[in-house]
Amino acid sequence: MLELRRSHRPLIMGQSGAVASNHPFATQAGLDALRAGGNAADAAVAVAITLGVAEPMMSGLGGDGFYNLWLAAEGRGRVYNGSGSAPAAADPARYAGSGMPPDGAGAASTPGSLGALAAMHAAHGRLPWASLFRTAIALAAEGLPVTQNYRRYAKMSLGRLRKDALATATYLHEGDVPAVGHLIRQIALARTLEEVAHGGYEAFYRGALARRLAAATQGRGGIIAEADLAGFEAEMQAPVGITYRGYDILQTPPNSMGFVLLQELKIVERFDLASLGHNSADAIHIQVEAKKRAFRDRERYATDPRFAEVPLEHILSETHADAMADDIDLHRASEVPLTLPAPNEGNTTYFCIVDAEGNAVSAIQSINNPFGSGVVAGETGILLNNRMTTWHLGSHPNALKPGKRVRHTMNAPMILKDGKPWGVVGTPGADNQVQVNLQAITALIDFNLDPQAVVEAPRWFSSQPGQEANWPHGGNDALTIEEDVGEATLARLTAKGHHLQRQGHIEGTCSLECIRVLENGVRAAGSDPRRDGWAGAY
Repeated sequence: MLELRRSHRPLIMGQSGAVASNHPFATQAGLDALRAGGNAADAAVAVAITLGVAEPMMSGLGGDGFYNLWLAAEGRGRVYNGSGSAPAAADPARYAGSGMPPDGAGAASTPGSLGALAAMHAAHGRLPWASLFRTAIALAAEGLPVTQNYRRYAKMSLGRLRKDALATATYLHEGDVPAVGHLIRQIALARTLEEVAHGGYEAFYRGALARRLAAATQGRGGIIAEADLAGFEAEMQAPVGITYRGYDILQTPPNSMGFVLLQELKIVERFDLASLGHNSADAIHIQVEAKKRAFRDRERYATDPRFAEVPLEHILSETHADAMADDIDLHRASEVPLTLPAPNEGNTTYFCIVDAEGNAVSAIQSINNPFGSGVVAGETGILLNNRMTTWHLGSHPNALKPGKRVRHTMNAPMILKDGKPWGVVGTPGADNQVQVNLQAITALIDFNLDPQAVVEAPRWFSSQPGQEANWPHGGNDALTIEEDVGEATLARLTAKGHHLQRQGHIEGTCSLECIRVLENGVRAAGSDPRRDGWAGAY
């Protein structure tokens, strides 16, 4: 039985299907696809494309994505990796001295999310591809009402957006942050979505649209060429996984850092969290210390496995987890420095779906920083990513090479019980993703919280020496934590040596979405109030 916890939003439940995403329009698009006879793969396309319009600061056609799909009839998972490779012209020598540009078209790499969605739909979808674009096209043409969350990110990105006339005209109002309710009309993007809806994957990567996209990017100083787009192919991968207290946890494989979450879980499994109490000082301490050690391995190994081996067998082994757990002092916070600084990708969006047949999708997509590069690629209306900023330019497993996929903090977990989806959960939030996902999965399994209680629970983020600040919260060797955990817990963490950065409600950076399949088959869904998220079921 789920533990009774008070939440600000109701737990949403239905017998047939559930969708939880970071925007109500996207959630509704997914539910519409399911009600029309589509499956989780169809709904995922509808949600993903709509999110690119409803949250232009987070994702879109110009970005990347990972889509972790469970196929109920086959009893297996498939990951569609839509992370684009560095363009052929991305020679590290061109950035010597000046470094990687933080914004502008020169910061954009080959977009991959649409390719992954198309591959997933071609293999598993039922509904016509074009039908899944209707909500997104209408929203782009008729106007997206501005929310407080949109205003927060527009204010944060004013300098970036004002550098580009098309971005200014599209995402601001008279050059400033638009008011709540102002309609953001993305007319050029609506035309492009129509083109992709009817021309499919080929139109975007190899057709006239691809030529216009490459020309517009290069015209603004970017390096994406037609050949980069034409050469892109999404990769279908097997998920990586572990067992945690009898549950199977499936994750997106490298170049995603989903394995870091799995390693964290392997370490904390050595401790009886349930006996310590949810969000107790001792339970938080163990999870923070596990995170520190997993992030050290992240710096040692995380890369594109096509260019170097990622030794998952060692990283996720029982003996390695035993050694990491034995290294934790239950009474004192440790300093576990990273070998090299780690770049962040701070603005992302996550969604999850479970359909009537037991198919499920855990999905995450991003254009990297808020509003990506800040550049709209001409008449295409596509907002370009600034993914190039997450490469290392020195000696590092994540060192830049043309054709290589960058290391992604994006990860999309799924929980199975007895070979069927039991929980689907995830969050955006750069380096904080695998930390918040750790808290969510332990809350579901160890503490039996319902999905809405999980997403509303107070949370923490850890930084450590050598790691960039967990933007926009925290700094090196800091534990950023919401004060709702209680004064007694905060005092005990301080006594253990944690350097606390106390926060009220942390807005925006991590916004969990969660679906649980209850023992009687009911789909129960929760959505984080920290952003514009919404859960729906029927």
